[in-house]
Amino acid sequence: MHDTTPVVRFHRMIPSVRLPERADRSAGGTIPVRAARHCDALTSASAFGYYLFAPMDLSLLWDGDAIFWTYAGTDRWLPLEAAQFPQFSSTFDDAAPEGLQGCAPPFLSALPEPGCLQIWTGLFARTRPEWSLLLRPLVNFPNASGYVPFEGVVETDRWFGPLFTNLRLTRTNTPIRLHADLPLVQAQPLPRCLYTDTVLNRFETTDMADLDAADWQAFRDTIVIPNQEPQRPLGRVAVANRRRRAGTCPAGELAMG
Repeated sequence: MHDTTPVVRFHRMIPSVRLPERADRSAGGTIPVRAARHCDALTSASAFGYYLFAPMDLSLLWDGDAIFWTYAGTDRWLPLEAAQFPQFSSTFDDAAPEGLQGCAPPFLSALPEPGCLQIWTGLFARTRPEWSLLLRPLVNFPNASGYVPFEGVVETDRWFGPLFTNLRLTRTNTPIRLHADLPLVQAQPLPRCLYTDTVLNRFETTDMADLDAADWQAFRDTIVIPNQEPQRPLGRVAVANRRRRAGTCPAGELAMG
């Protein structure tokens, strides 16, 4: 029997935040139609993970030294040190058990590095044992205007707290807009074993002279023969890959540690 336990469970803490969504093979409709139809490598990467959103519309401003922020409901730029999501502190205190009142996570925090800040997605997350979440920039989306998310691996099977990301602002003296209805970052679940030194140090390199007959045959089957067929159907590799991936992973694969 397959284990149906979710690989990741997202907990919405800020009630207004848009719920995570499965990432889209077309990267939100931004990649070329030909690539969306025929390039399985690109579309598979685009669909790997989940879109996470900013909890509200807001604007950021970096003057080269300090960072300021503003949002609907305020008519001025607020200097950023550490800021709570509007009205969230009382919402958190009403829900939290005794002893945890006053412990609401900050929404925005300026970091010591120039032009860098931390933003909370409004979510907590819990993954299956031995699984983590990689938070990274959106895959195959056009570059965000004015900021770049850092990448980070959060071991969310052990660490239960705010799911945040760090942003590096890339533009000074011009407002940078974050939209609550557009993805902010992409979260990708990873078995912890994939990024251990034991696995990553297990690699080798060779030269062309080291290829054997099986390697050359694989090159012939993959590249040469298909390009000698003038009437070959477009996207044949993509179709074959999708058929091979159809169905679910065996429970043992999902539980790998």
